[in-house]
Amino acid sequence: MLAAERGAAANTLAAYRGDLAGAGEIVGDLVTADRAALGRLGQAWAGLAPSTVARKASALRQFYGFLLDEKLREDDPSPALPRPAPRRPLPKILSHGEIEALFAHAMREAESRRPETLRLLALIELLYGSGLRATELVALPLASVPRDAPLLTVIGKGSQQRMVPISTCARQALSRWLEVRPDGGRFLFPSRGKHLTRVRLFQLVKGLAGRAGIDPAKVSPHVLRHAFATHLLEGGADLRVLQTLLGHADIATTQIYTHVDAARLVALVNARHPLAGDERGG
Repeated sequence: MLAAERGAAANTLAAYRGDLAGAGEIVGDLVTADRAALGRLGQAWAGLAPSTVARKASALRQFYGFLLDEKLREDDPSPALPRPAPRRPLPKILSHGEIEALFAHAMREAESRRPETLRLLALIELLYGSGLRATELVALPLASVPRDAPLLTVIGKGSQQRMVPISTCARQALSRWLEVRPDGGRFLFPSRGKHLTRVRLFQLVKGLAGRAGIDPAKVSPHVLRHAFATHLLEGGADLRVLQTLLGHADIATTQIYTHVDAARLVALVNARHPLAGDERGG
């Protein structure tokens, strides 16, 4: 149902499958499980982060909703599932200085014209310059690269298509990569007959961060996507425009970046305002 009716992505389907299988290992047959059985999950999940518990419980609620719709059950035991109130953490971002250091090192390495260095430069240009998700980036077909228009066609979550802009620097990096890209294959970043994997992309980005003198733990493809969004918002980008660029179905997801910007502004006032260090009693 998730695949056929909702168009869920492969990673989403795998996550749901994993959550349901894990719950089944604890309570047994999920189709016949009663409220008492589901109530045991709260204790079994006690050591997990609230956000993880919320995700697992959501998968089960949707599963039981499906069973009810299909007349496979007459009752809904899901109210017995835990309902944590997770506090959504602010996304990790990089400072402008760290971004500059990362790109400066990538460009120095690309001067060698080795295919792997030109590929890496093109990858990070698209992560930070266009805000692509890791999955979207590695699966880009060669045909998605524009010939004239400065826009890239991306297939996002739920197989939703959107157009994202490509910066001048990214276009240049892509052109240099295409000059040395191996022949054959339908993907922009081919690897072993298919495309570069998400795991390998993470490794490449973290490796670059280490060579650029940045803590690799701070850097990932998604952190570069966060930096793209936050730095655009700092520059005055409209929230609705940002929602479109990021491919968010709900603007509430995009609004997390307003909190990041607010936190930055508070820190700036506390650090730089002339009265910040003035202690006054009331």
